[in-house]
Amino acid sequence: MSLKLKEEFLKLLEEDKDFRLTVAGIIGYRDILERFEEYDKKFNEVINELREHRKRYKEHDKGFNEIIIGWGEDLERTTVEIFREALEKKGIEPGKISKFKFKDKDGSYTGRKGEVIDVDILIKDEKLYIIEVKSHAELDHIERLIDKVPVVEKVLNRKAEKVYLIAVNINDDAFERAKEEKIEVIMVA
Repeated sequence: MSLKLKEEFLKLLEEDKDFRLTVAGIIGYRDILERFEEYDKKFNEVINELREHRKRYKEHDKGFNEIIIGWGEDLERTTVEIFREALEKKGIEPGKISKFKFKDKDGSYTGRKGEVIDVDILIKDEKLYIIEVKSHAELDHIERLIDKVPVVEKVLNRKAEKVYLIAVNINDDAFERAKEEKIEVIMVA
């Protein structure tokens, strides 16, 4: 085969798709290439379907999170009502309980810019009582509560008289840590 013929042949392979497919068919690659094209189409269909599923998942996830947040607030109110008598014995009126939420925009209170402090329940009647409500309290909940107290005190510019943890259940290590920090635990006996 002459050099000129080889160059012409290579040029046709590079520039002419039909010629390239014809040659590929002759040497057995045409079927393989057609299958690759078919697989590419199917792959793209799967990718589009995954994108649609991801979109639906995000919508469902958002709705689910809204429901869970609502349940959490309802559970806190219900838990407080269950412990109403115990709270009243301590001089705390459940009707005066309110949420306290603070975002440290510049980090001047927590040392972490944008951190949100959310004390489940805060009571203000002559004195300040910080109350955290948990269905099941674990050690990290106690540690987090310990971190919240000075921030709440600083923001409100008043010292907390007492810190309470209301829990349906509590781990032993969490209970011991709460005792060490003089956090009073109110729970089902």
